[in-house]
Amino acid sequence: MKAIIQQQKTGCAIAASAAIAGISYPEAKVIAAGLRISAEDATLWSSSQPIRKLLRELGYATGADKNPFNNWQALPDCALLAIKWHVHKDQPFWHWVVFVREQSLCYVVDSKKALRNNIRTDFGRIKPKWFIEVTRH
Repeated sequence: MKAIIQQQKTGCAIAASAAIAGISYPEAKVIAAGLRISAEDATLWSSSQPIRKLLRELGYATGADKNPFNNWQALPDCALLAIKWHVHKDQPFWHWVVFVREQSLCYVVDSKKALRNNIRTDFGRIKPKWFIEVTRH
């Protein structure tokens, strides 16, 4: 999976969806806008519904549950991970990244612009709170 860099400070859900679907950030942003999903909307990083809706439009299914993260080996081959989870003014927020298992490789695709490498294998530094399985329709 190719890393897609978020072009807006709060566009991690759009970038994660674009990476999963293999499209550009601008393409995903246009599709998201058609669904009334915008990076400026706080629900994009405080609710799983917008990213689920966008992925569904892109041809992907998401698991019904937010599964607690236990360990990296227990993750499915493709999963959205909620990292940097915190509460601000009684509202939970997080950063979306994508976990990928391809053959014998495992890595995390992180859209954060400031990273030196957006394909991450530094699992000890990534602290997922929970995950959502992603599959192709």
